[in-house]
Amino acid sequence: MNWLQMIEDVSFRKLINNSECPEKLKYDFNKNGELKHVDTNEPFVFNYENSYKDNHKRYQILGQLITQYVYELLEKVCSLQKIYIPTCMADSKMCSFFFMSENALTNSSTLLVLLQDQGTFRAGQWAQKSIIHEGLQQGSQIPFITMALQYSWGVIVLNPNDNFLDLKIEPECLSLVENDAMWPLNFSCAVPKRNSRNPEEHTTYVWDHFISKMTSRNVAFVAHGYGGLIFINLLMQRTLEVMNKVCAVALIDSKHHMKHQTQGNSEVQTWIWKHCQEWVSNSKPIDKSVDYLMKKDCPIVSTGSEKYNMAPSSSLQSIFKYLKNALKASTKNNFSRSPIVTRSKNAMKKN
Repeated sequence: MNWLQMIEDVSFRKLINNSECPEKLKYDFNKNGELKHVDTNEPFVFNYENSYKDNHKRYQILGQLITQYVYELLEKVCSLQKIYIPTCMADSKMCSFFFMSENALTNSSTLLVLLQDQGTFRAGQWAQKSIIHEGLQQGSQIPFITMALQYSWGVIVLNPNDNFLDLKIEPECLSLVENDAMWPLNFSCAVPKRNSRNPEEHTTYVWDHFISKMTSRNVAFVAHGYGGLIFINLLMQRTLEVMNKVCAVALIDSKHHMKHQTQGNSEVQTWIWKHCQEWVSNSKPIDKSVDYLMKKDCPIVSTGSEKYNMAPSSSLQSIFKYLKNALKASTKNNFSRSPIVTRSKNAMKKN
């Protein structure tokens, strides 16, 4: 069953009706996953009022509602589980979280990890702007998730941009602040979330406590934009583990910096060339080779589109073809290969 046929079971209108400005957001997602006005069927219009400030606030509220909606889709349509981190904390309000398919670490021969770009958007979204203007099929990670689940792969959807708790948005958490009565009513404070203060820390924590414990050695990453930099950071922080466990990485318009991040480690650079491929926004047909004089750390091909926000959806089929071939080759070698050994002591350290 197509996942778009199931989105009607999750009401976006209900979220809007419970928001602070339902009369200004008469929109809903149709059966094609497109955001349309409920009366005119027109796409979203930013300039609703004369004030840019009011229009921007309305846009922010819409973005927050889309985040809640996508979270619900991940749980109710994709059947993913919300996992709070750190695992030792009892109060989920102060925690970050990510999403994982059931038994992903134990009963799956392959694990797919999705790592998004930096921004205000959260887990399950490649680009919120694309969700608003093009639809869920283009801007959300759900097509990647459902395809992976069709192959019986385990799935982890990271939430690297969920780094702070805004006490103004969530006033019930003010009781957690000492002497909260001393603060003014309009007090706003962004409190860093433990073990998720930044995208790198979030990803490393999930690796250490979940991904690294997977029984299979077939782990694949799809990383978009800043997510590519985060993955290379993880590779340098956990070099031996990542090189032994990750068999394929699909980078999309990656913002990593090979020379700076790898610090000249030739073994890591060789591994990247062998196990990574990058898709870049380009007008060439999909999968055509793209040459960059300043960037030759792994094979680079075109997404078939010059639109950055559309790069993941444009390259979805190509990426899964690449991952399947890489995983197939890895499976053949799993019985014969020995753990990778590197001379880099610094890369082996765990912070």
